[in-house]
Amino acid sequence: MRYALGIEYDGSAFLGWQRLAHGDSVQGAVEAALSSILGHPVDAVCAGRTDAGVHATQQVVHLDTAVERPLRAFVEGSNTRLPPAVRVLWAQAVPEAFHARHSARARRYRYRLLNRRVRPALMREQLSWEPRPLDAAAMHRAAQALLGEQDFSAFRTAQCQARHPMRDLQSIEVRREDEQVVVEVQANAFLHHMVRNIVGSLLLVGRGERPEAWIAELLAGRDRTRAGPTAPAAGLTFLGPRYPRTWGLPEAVCLPEGWVDRPRPLALRPYADLDA
Repeated sequence: MRYALGIEYDGSAFLGWQRLAHGDSVQGAVEAALSSILGHPVDAVCAGRTDAGVHATQQVVHLDTAVERPLRAFVEGSNTRLPPAVRVLWAQAVPEAFHARHSARARRYRYRLLNRRVRPALMREQLSWEPRPLDAAAMHRAAQALLGEQDFSAFRTAQCQARHPMRDLQSIEVRREDEQVVVEVQANAFLHHMVRNIVGSLLLVGRGERPEAWIAELLAGRDRTRAGPTAPAAGLTFLGPRYPRTWGLPEAVCLPEGWVDRPRPLALRPYADLDA
């Protein structure tokens, strides 16, 4: 039997999602809790790996087991065994054809940045900070050059292990909410540090140090060394994957009504690479 689970976590105290031998990971905590409930080792496959210090509101995982348990055991039982920074939100049985990673057609991230002269005292682990005034409208206009199926080499970390740099960036919005500047982005998948590298470059536009057209120039140049610095991990939250509604998953992880997949080459299929 295959089950899908929705998980939220504060990534501040973890070295990222992926299981590691030398430190705490979200995957390690989740698998330990599920293994205790099911009585056998569990391999939890996630929709998208997150880095150290990155948070998630709707990470989706799937697991296989021959052991029968009520769905509430996956939620309530897991939550009694998980550290306070990790919680299972929902669980349901899914067809064996469902794959948390491969079945997703989109993934969403949000980056929050406090834009004021004084560092934050509250929510320090969920916010980045920029003391200089930012022009969020200019950042938004510049970011629109990134839309579509593009080569994102300029925003790819040198440690990225993805097979290719092509990604389909489906939407990106930069807006101001009082003292915060918020960047929301959706793509079929993301390269390692791609969102944080995009934000780091947009900050230079927002501060007036680079013109709006610079973002398009960076994209076309495909040279990471010319782009802005990698933005801190603390401001980044994985909002979760989106799946076709035919899987019957909770609304929070479903594609909008009327979504139609655009035809694309094999290399650009949504499950090509997933390191965000």
